[in-house]
Amino acid sequence: MERLDVIFANRYLEANYNYVEGKPCSNSWRLAFDACKSWKPMVIHHLFTGMNAHISLDLGIAAAEVSAGTDINGVHNDFNKINAVLGALVGEVKAELYSMWPLSKILARINTDKLENNIAGFSMNIAREAAWEVALAYAALTTPPSQESNIQQRDVAVEAFGKKLLHPGAWISTVIYVFRLFEFGSISEKIKRLNT
Repeated sequence: MERLDVIFANRYLEANYNYVEGKPCSNSWRLAFDACKSWKPMVIHHLFTGMNAHISLDLGIAAAEVSAGTDINGVHNDFNKINAVLGALVGEVKAELYSMWPLSKILARINTDKLENNIAGFSMNIAREAAWEVALAYAALTTPPSQESNIQQRDVAVEAFGKKLLHPGAWISTVIYVFRLFEFGSISEKIKRLNT
């Protein structure tokens, strides 16, 4: 579990470092980092886009690096525990974000959980299953070129889903824009408040 945690976390840290230094990083992480330059996405969409890259790409690769080949099944339980922790955090983060957002009481009355799930199109269960499929496919590869090719192909799919999270279509984007008008303060200010 400790090795899996470290490798999983380091994939994000490496992507962030490379992005800041102008070095190549995965397309899915570049999409999430580039979104920080835009005013339009709400904090929740930044979080979902980052989770998309980290879970849908990084987690499966990290699991396969811990236990390659047929040994991959030995890490499945730890893999599920990490996903359970991540899934539990989503509700907490949403609650904290709502405490900073003036429209939260109104949205709570119109069942925002359903609305947010439709807007984001993001499901922890689906992400977990997809990440495990990534782990199984990657664990079976034995050469660096085949592993790199696998990562690049997966990255294309993860980036495409990230784009749907950030740009869900004209009607939903308009609704998000209206909500965003009432989300006061910068993204970095909100993230700092979440860290306290």
